[in-house]
Amino acid sequence: MGTVSRREVYFVSDVHLGLEFRDPAEREERFLSFLKALPLERMRALYLLGDIWDFWYEYRDVVPREGARVVARLIAIMDAGVEVWFCPGNHDIWTFSFFESLGMHRFEQPGFFSIGGKEFCLGHGDLLGGAPRGYSMMIRLFRNRIAQRLFSLLHPWIAFRIGGGWSNSNRRSHAPYHFRGESEPLYRFAESVLRSRHVDFFVFGHLHDAVDMPLGGASRLIVLKDWMDGGWSYAVFDGVTFSLHSSESPSE
Repeated sequence: MGTVSRREVYFVSDVHLGLEFRDPAEREERFLSFLKALPLERMRALYLLGDIWDFWYEYRDVVPREGARVVARLIAIMDAGVEVWFCPGNHDIWTFSFFESLGMHRFEQPGFFSIGGKEFCLGHGDLLGGAPRGYSMMIRLFRNRIAQRLFSLLHPWIAFRIGGGWSNSNRRSHAPYHFRGESEPLYRFAESVLRSRHVDFFVFGHLHDAVDMPLGGASRLIVLKDWMDGGWSYAVFDGVTFSLHSSESPSE
Protein backbone atom coordinates (compact mmCIF):
# COMPACT_ATOMS: atom_id res chain seq x y z
CA MET A 1 0.00 0.00 0.00
CA GLY A 2 1.59 3.29 -1.13
CA THR A 3 2.17 6.22 1.17
CA VAL A 4 0.19 9.43 0.76
CA SER A 5 2.23 12.32 -0.64
CA ARG A 6 2.54 15.28 1.74
CA ARG A 7 1.87 18.20 -0.59
CA GLU A 8 -0.82 20.35 1.01
CA VAL A 9 0.19 23.64 2.60
CA TYR A 10 -2.25 25.71 4.69
CA PHE A 11 -2.19 29.42 5.51
CA VAL A 12 -4.11 31.22 8.27
CA SER A 13 -3.93 34.53 10.14
CA ASP A 14 -5.74 36.96 12.46
CA VAL A 15 -7.50 34.60 14.85
CA HIS A 16 -6.89 37.04 17.74
CA LEU A 17 -7.05 34.46 20.49
CA GLY A 18 -7.85 36.04 23.83
CA LEU A 19 -9.47 39.20 22.50
CA GLU A 20 -12.46 40.08 24.67
CA PHE A 21 -14.73 40.63 21.68
CA ARG A 22 -17.97 38.73 21.09
CA ASP A 23 -17.23 35.24 22.45
CA PRO A 24 -13.47 34.57 22.81
CA ALA A 25 -14.05 31.00 24.02
CA GLU A 26 -16.17 30.21 20.97
CA ARG A 27 -13.53 31.73 18.67
CA GLU A 28 -10.82 29.57 20.23
CA GLU A 29 -13.02 26.48 19.91
CA ARG A 30 -13.74 27.29 16.26
CA PHE A 31 -10.04 27.64 15.47
CA LEU A 32 -9.20 24.51 17.43
CA SER A 33 -11.80 22.58 15.43
CA PHE A 34 -10.14 23.82 12.24
CA LEU A 35 -6.73 22.61 13.43
CA LYS A 36 -8.14 19.22 14.44
CA ALA A 37 -9.77 18.78 11.03
CA LEU A 38 -6.55 19.37 9.05
CA PRO A 39 -5.58 16.36 6.89
CA LEU A 40 -2.22 15.76 8.58
CA GLU A 41 -1.39 12.73 6.46
CA ARG A 42 -1.45 14.95 3.34
CA MET A 43 0.05 18.09 4.83
CA ARG A 44 3.53 19.46 4.28
CA ALA A 45 3.27 22.70 6.28
CA LEU A 46 1.06 25.16 8.14
CA TYR A 47 1.90 28.87 7.92
CA LEU A 48 0.60 31.12 10.71
CA LEU A 49 0.74 34.64 9.31
CA GLY A 50 0.47 36.75 12.44
CA ASP A 51 -2.06 37.91 15.03
CA ILE A 52 -2.96 34.36 15.94
CA TRP A 53 -2.89 35.74 19.47
CA ASP A 54 -4.43 39.10 20.18
CA PHE A 55 -1.75 39.89 22.73
CA TRP A 56 1.37 37.85 23.30
CA TYR A 57 4.24 38.97 25.48
CA GLU A 58 6.80 36.36 26.32
CA TYR A 59 8.92 36.52 29.45
CA ARG A 60 11.90 34.22 29.87
CA ASP A 61 9.92 31.96 32.23
CA VAL A 62 6.30 33.04 31.60
CA VAL A 63 4.03 32.90 28.55
CA PRO A 64 0.32 33.82 28.24
CA ARG A 65 -2.22 31.17 29.21
CA GLU A 66 -4.64 32.14 26.43
CA GLY A 67 -4.90 29.52 23.72
CA ALA A 68 -3.07 26.78 25.63
CA ARG A 69 -5.10 24.11 23.84
CA VAL A 70 -4.14 25.68 20.53
CA VAL A 71 -0.47 25.40 21.49
CA ALA A 72 -1.03 21.75 22.42
CA ARG A 73 -2.68 21.09 19.06
CA LEU A 74 0.15 22.79 17.17
CA ILE A 75 2.59 20.50 18.97
CA ALA A 76 0.49 17.49 17.90
CA ILE A 77 0.53 18.75 14.31
CA MET A 78 4.34 19.00 14.38
CA ASP A 79 4.59 15.58 16.01
CA ALA A 80 2.66 14.24 13.01
CA GLY A 81 5.47 15.44 10.74
CA VAL A 82 3.98 18.75 9.58
CA GLU A 83 6.15 21.87 9.56
CA VAL A 84 4.67 24.88 11.36
CA TRP A 85 5.93 28.32 10.35
CA PHE A 86 5.11 31.49 12.27
CA CYS A 87 5.38 35.12 11.18
CA PRO A 88 4.74 37.60 14.01
CA GLY A 89 1.94 40.10 13.50
CA ASN A 90 1.52 43.46 15.16
CA HIS A 91 -0.40 41.90 18.07
CA ASP A 92 1.87 38.89 18.72
CA ILE A 93 5.11 40.62 17.86
CA TRP A 94 6.79 39.77 21.18
CA THR A 95 7.64 36.14 20.50
CA PHE A 96 11.25 35.56 21.45
CA SER A 97 12.03 31.85 21.77
CA PHE A 98 9.06 29.89 23.11
CA PHE A 99 7.58 28.83 19.77
CA GLU A 100 11.01 27.93 18.42
CA SER A 101 11.60 25.75 21.49
CA LEU A 102 8.47 23.81 20.52
CA GLY A 103 9.80 23.20 17.03
CA MET A 104 8.13 25.99 15.04
CA HIS A 105 10.02 27.97 12.43
CA ARG A 106 9.83 31.74 12.83
CA PHE A 107 10.34 34.12 9.92
CA GLU A 108 10.11 37.87 9.44
CA GLN A 109 8.13 39.45 6.63
CA PRO A 110 8.42 39.46 3.75
CA GLY A 111 9.40 35.81 3.59
CA PHE A 112 10.07 34.24 0.20
CA PHE A 113 9.48 30.50 -0.16
CA SER A 114 9.57 27.96 -2.97
CA ILE A 115 6.68 25.55 -2.36
CA GLY A 116 5.76 22.80 -4.80
CA GLY A 117 7.45 24.53 -7.71
CA LYS A 118 5.71 27.86 -7.05
CA GLU A 119 7.13 31.05 -5.57
CA PHE A 120 5.42 32.55 -2.51
CA CYS A 121 5.83 35.86 -0.70
CA LEU A 122 4.39 35.60 2.80
CA GLY A 123 3.94 37.88 5.80
CA HIS A 124 1.48 39.49 8.13
CA GLY A 125 1.09 42.44 5.77
CA ASP A 126 1.43 45.52 7.96
CA LEU A 127 4.11 48.08 7.01
CA LEU A 128 4.67 46.50 3.59
CA GLY A 129 4.26 49.18 0.97
CA GLY A 130 4.15 51.93 3.58
CA ALA A 131 2.07 52.81 6.64
CA PRO A 132 0.93 55.91 8.54
CA ARG A 133 3.78 57.52 10.46
CA GLY A 134 2.12 57.02 13.84
CA TYR A 135 1.68 53.30 13.22
CA SER A 136 5.26 52.90 11.96
CA MET A 137 6.61 54.67 15.07
CA MET A 138 4.50 52.44 17.32
CA ILE A 139 5.89 49.26 15.72
CA ARG A 140 9.45 50.58 16.02
CA LEU A 141 8.80 51.17 19.71
CA PHE A 142 7.40 47.65 20.10
CA ARG A 143 10.56 46.25 18.48
CA ASN A 144 12.95 48.38 20.52
CA ARG A 145 15.02 46.17 22.84
CA ILE A 146 15.26 48.79 25.58
CA ALA A 147 11.47 49.28 25.56
CA GLN A 148 10.99 45.51 25.69
CA ARG A 149 13.33 45.17 28.67
CA LEU A 150 11.54 47.96 30.52
CA PHE A 151 8.17 46.33 29.84
CA SER A 152 9.58 43.03 31.14
CA LEU A 153 10.14 44.68 34.53
CA LEU A 154 6.36 44.75 34.98
CA HIS A 155 4.75 41.82 36.76
CA PRO A 156 3.05 39.58 34.13
CA TRP A 157 -0.35 40.14 35.78
CA ILE A 158 0.03 43.88 35.15
CA ALA A 159 1.69 43.57 31.73
CA PHE A 160 -0.93 41.24 30.29
CA ARG A 161 -3.77 43.47 31.48
CA ILE A 162 -2.14 46.54 29.99
CA GLY A 163 -1.64 44.72 26.68
CA GLY A 164 -5.12 43.23 26.67
CA GLY A 165 -6.71 46.56 27.56
CA TRP A 166 -4.82 48.34 24.78
CA SER A 167 -5.87 45.71 22.25
CA ASN A 168 -9.53 45.80 23.28
CA SER A 169 -9.58 49.58 23.07
CA ASN A 170 -7.89 49.48 19.67
CA ARG A 171 -10.46 47.01 18.34
CA ARG A 172 -13.45 49.08 19.48
CA SER A 173 -12.08 52.30 17.95
CA HIS A 174 -11.62 50.89 14.43
CA ALA A 175 -14.40 50.51 11.89
CA PRO A 176 -14.36 47.45 9.57
CA TYR A 177 -11.66 47.84 6.92
CA HIS A 178 -12.28 47.34 3.20
CA PHE A 179 -9.49 46.60 0.75
CA ARG A 180 -8.81 49.58 -1.54
CA GLY A 181 -7.67 47.73 -4.64
CA GLU A 182 -4.71 49.08 -6.57
CA SER A 183 -4.32 52.02 -4.17
CA GLU A 184 -3.66 49.63 -1.27
CA PRO A 185 -0.05 49.69 0.05
CA LEU A 186 0.05 45.87 -0.09
CA TYR A 187 -0.84 45.98 -3.77
CA ARG A 188 1.90 48.54 -4.44
CA PHE A 189 4.35 46.41 -2.47
CA ALA A 190 3.53 43.32 -4.55
CA GLU A 191 3.86 45.27 -7.79
CA SER A 192 7.29 46.56 -6.69
CA VAL A 193 8.47 43.03 -5.88
CA LEU A 194 7.35 41.75 -9.28
CA ARG A 195 9.60 44.29 -10.97
CA SER A 196 12.67 42.47 -9.65
CA ARG A 197 11.62 38.83 -9.13
CA HIS A 198 8.92 36.34 -9.98
CA VAL A 199 6.30 35.51 -7.35
CA ASP A 200 3.25 33.37 -8.02
CA PHE A 201 1.36 34.06 -4.80
CA PHE A 202 1.49 36.90 -2.28
CA VAL A 203 -0.31 35.83 0.90
CA PHE A 204 -0.93 38.15 3.85
CA GLY A 205 -3.35 38.91 6.66
CA HIS A 206 -3.70 42.03 8.84
CA LEU A 207 -6.40 43.86 6.84
CA HIS A 208 -9.30 41.72 8.14
CA ASP A 209 -10.74 41.49 4.64
CA ALA A 210 -10.87 38.54 2.23
CA VAL A 211 -9.08 39.40 -1.04
CA ASP A 212 -8.12 37.40 -4.12
CA MET A 213 -6.77 39.80 -6.73
CA PRO A 214 -4.79 39.23 -9.93
CA LEU A 215 -1.46 40.99 -10.39
CA GLY A 216 0.81 41.23 -13.40
CA GLY A 217 1.09 38.02 -15.39
CA ALA A 218 -0.31 35.03 -13.52
CA SER A 219 0.52 36.32 -10.02
CA ARG A 220 -2.15 36.68 -7.33
CA LEU A 221 -2.49 38.78 -4.20
CA ILE A 222 -4.29 36.95 -1.38
CA VAL A 223 -5.42 38.56 1.88
CA LEU A 224 -6.86 36.24 4.51
CA LYS A 225 -9.99 37.30 6.39
CA ASP A 226 -9.89 37.33 10.19
CA TRP A 227 -11.71 34.90 12.49
CA MET A 228 -13.77 37.57 14.23
CA ASP A 229 -17.56 37.90 14.10
CA GLY A 230 -18.01 34.14 13.89
CA GLY A 231 -16.18 33.94 10.57
CA TRP A 232 -13.15 32.02 9.37
CA SER A 233 -10.61 32.16 6.59
CA TYR A 234 -7.73 30.04 5.36
CA ALA A 235 -5.94 29.19 2.13
CA VAL A 236 -4.52 25.92 0.88
CA PHE A 237 -2.03 25.02 -1.83
CA ASP A 238 -2.14 21.36 -2.87
CA GLY A 239 0.93 21.42 -5.09
CA VAL A 240 -1.12 22.36 -8.15
CA THR A 241 -4.00 24.62 -7.15
CA PHE A 242 -4.11 27.51 -4.69
CA SER A 243 -7.56 28.11 -3.16
CA LEU A 244 -8.92 30.65 -0.70
CA HIS A 245 -11.64 29.54 1.71
CA SER A 246 -13.58 32.12 3.70
CA SER A 247 -16.94 32.65 5.31
CA GLU A 248 -17.11 35.85 3.24
CA SER A 249 -16.74 36.22 -0.52
CA PRO A 250 -13.30 37.65 -1.39
CA SER A 251 -12.88 41.01 -3.10
CA GLU A 252 -11.20 41.11 -6.49
